[in-house]
Amino acid sequence: MSILNDVERIRAVDPANMYNRIFDLPEQMEDAIRIGTHAHIRTSDFADIKNIVVVGMGGSAIGGDLARTLLASKLQIPFHVCRHYVVPEYVDDETLVIASSYSGNTEETLSALDDALSRKAMIVAISTGGLLTDVSTLNDFPLIVVPSGFQPRAALGYSFVPLLIFLEKIGLIKNVADELNRLIGQLKNLREDYIEDVPVENNPAKQLAEQIHGRIAIIYSGPTLTDAVGLRWKGQICENAKNLAFANNYAEFNHNELVGWSETVQKHQDQLIVIQLRDRDDHPQITKRMNIVKGLIEDRGIKVVDVESQGDSSLTRMFSLIQLGDFVSYYLAVLNEVDPTPVKVIETLKGMLSGK
Repeated sequence: MSILNDVERIRAVDPANMYNRIFDLPEQMEDAIRIGTHAHIRTSDFADIKNIVVVGMGGSAIGGDLARTLLASKLQIPFHVCRHYVVPEYVDDETLVIASSYSGNTEETLSALDDALSRKAMIVAISTGGLLTDVSTLNDFPLIVVPSGFQPRAALGYSFVPLLIFLEKIGLIKNVADELNRLIGQLKNLREDYIEDVPVENNPAKQLAEQIHGRIAIIYSGPTLTDAVGLRWKGQICENAKNLAFANNYAEFNHNELVGWSETVQKHQDQLIVIQLRDRDDHPQITKRMNIVKGLIEDRGIKVVDVESQGDSSLTRMFSLIQLGDFVSYYLAVLNEVDPTPVKVIETLKGMLSGK
């Protein structure tokens, strides 16, 4: 019997209960709506915005990536996600800077925030507290406080939802609450297929985890709705499953990385798997490229799995893929017999950077 059909063995691998964090994403979003709605924002402090920059790293930045992707066809101003110690040179007093740091102590984010303050940018922060609380108090900008006790990657609802609600409050987007509530209801329905009690033969998340097991996952996605989703899949597979993964986007990789799928890769065919994230609104030429490239890679003996988004809105389709990917990464951790919660090597790196 597969380990994934044994709930006791699944739970034995997961002492910190990452499963519930993944399962409870819709409920986390409900709480995040409450937090974002009740956050005190002086809208007059955020007028005449010419561009948006989200500063953050890792799980704290992915909410910004998803918002940037989702709003690309709605916003009339540029939206950039900055993963660096400094903000772009164009940041000035007409720039909205959203500092996202779950811990409130992220080295790169605090440095970039200091740079943004020196440029007189309009600032709001999303965090559990930490040093970011002191910085916000000292400089009198709003801090949207979210619950602590999560791994940053498991707090996606808290990094994404308040950001959208804030943008609605200051008049940059509309109808956020209605869209989020529809999303939450659909995610609650979709997750029923992925729960731990559903056997492998009926559970798409377990099936895909079994296909990935023992292989390096390479995730390809489109340049629009699924681009940041591919980044999320890569991060979750690496962090939860402790399994190497890479991600890239159509059509760019067709102009370089595609050449790597040459005869030389065939000797690694049992160690690789390609996952293509597809959406019904992919550009027709992107869909055509996906179909052609799938055949080219399969000709090298490499398994290619297509994963389709689900839902009646772009927001739901985006998060249908995220929810599935999160469950896949969890079940892959179980197959790898690793605790999905700790990220010891990241803590080791932080300690070495700080001289500890």
